[in-house]
Amino acid sequence: MPKNKGKGGKNRKRGKNEADDEKRELVFKEDGQEYAQVLRMLGNGRCEALCIDGSKRLCHIRGKMHKKVWIASGDIILVGLRDYQDDKADVILKYQADEARLLKAYGELPDNVRLNEGIAGGMDEEDEYGGADDYLEFEDEDIDKI
Repeated sequence: MPKNKGKGGKNRKRGKNEADDEKRELVFKEDGQEYAQVLRMLGNGRCEALCIDGSKRLCHIRGKMHKKVWIASGDIILVGLRDYQDDKADVILKYQADEARLLKAYGELPDNVRLNEGIAGGMDEEDEYGGADDYLEFEDEDIDKI
């Protein structure tokens, strides 16, 4: 049997979740960066995100965040724009739910961004309050014809 030459196994790679509960300082965008909302995850460390400036970009999750910070559709992220490729960007930071609400309160995010939805731009306000009909109503005469 070969000797173990490594420093540990799977549990060592997982590490400890020490930084989950800590409050961190709110990071605002700088030049060359943009806020975005994840539309869908594509796999292989990539996602499709709708940036606040209105363009849809293919975003690459950087190695420091890969398998450590889980990103889902609807999350607010900070992306670094590329000088040479306008349709691609790199994910720099994922904002937690309370941080995203603070960004919206400070006016960094526009009002049309939905923070609590699974998908960006989910339901309109008419759908939320029953403006759209979810069922069909038949008259008694129509039922007899069927």
